[in-house]
Amino acid sequence: METRVTESPSKYRQLENKTIDELIGLINKEDQSVAVQVHKALPQLGRLIAAIVEKVRAGGRLFYVGAGSGGRLSVLDVIELPTTYGLPAGIFNVVLAGGVDRLTDALEEKEDDTEEAWSKLQESNAGPGDIVVGISASGTTPFVLAALQQCRQYGISTGCIVSNPNSPIAAVSVFPVEVVTGPEFVTGSTRMKCGTAQKMVFDIISTTTMIQLGRVEDNNMVNVALINDKITDRAVRMVMEKAGISDYAAAKAVLLTHGSVKSALESWSKSS
Repeated sequence: METRVTESPSKYRQLENKTIDELIGLINKEDQSVAVQVHKALPQLGRLIAAIVEKVRAGGRLFYVGAGSGGRLSVLDVIELPTTYGLPAGIFNVVLAGGVDRLTDALEEKEDDTEEAWSKLQESNAGPGDIVVGISASGTTPFVLAALQQCRQYGISTGCIVSNPNSPIAAVSVFPVEVVTGPEFVTGSTRMKCGTAQKMVFDIISTTTMIQLGRVEDNNMVNVALINDKITDRAVRMVMEKAGISDYAAAKAVLLTHGSVKSALESWSKSS
């Protein structure tokens, strides 16, 4: 039987008798251990990211499959990418138990559905050119496990992000990432340390992948979507710095004409 440290009793007792200062200090102490565990998983994470980059460069897609807090966190990561990096829609995707449109509903009973995830992947024509990454703190979520088993059967690359060692989901994943964060502060509340670890891992995956795909130059978001005044101002200043334009209005005109920092700089370079 697999080890489920995520369900192990908290090492803290009588929480209801502790003061606010005691509680926040102990929670913060536990949170500090998360980055250490993510660091231990970096070799696994690097292999997963390399596989994602390879698939996307070849025209494939990434599908996160998840339920509960981890699934919802993957949605929050993916929805930022078109704005932050100008990533075309449909390259990074999420299959969420109960549906992405029900993100704000805690449909935890959907975790036990063994057919929905594979059905959604089929609707998206997922195939061997894509990669599917399961998200499950326990490493046992039926919704995720069943989808990855089907993916393996049909030759689709698989990965996972789990928080227990030697889990069934890791066993069916070609690129498992195991971030073992240990017992939660409140026993079994995996939205806490497990959720923090998952957020860190999503940040690492998406940011590293976008850089590898050329959507960052130097340390700048040169494909950022110009959706508000703050971002547009940042983009204008990038154009000014990199193109050597001292006039703000002129730089802004070039930017707005071409729609992105990258396109503006390419045009300016050709005309200079």
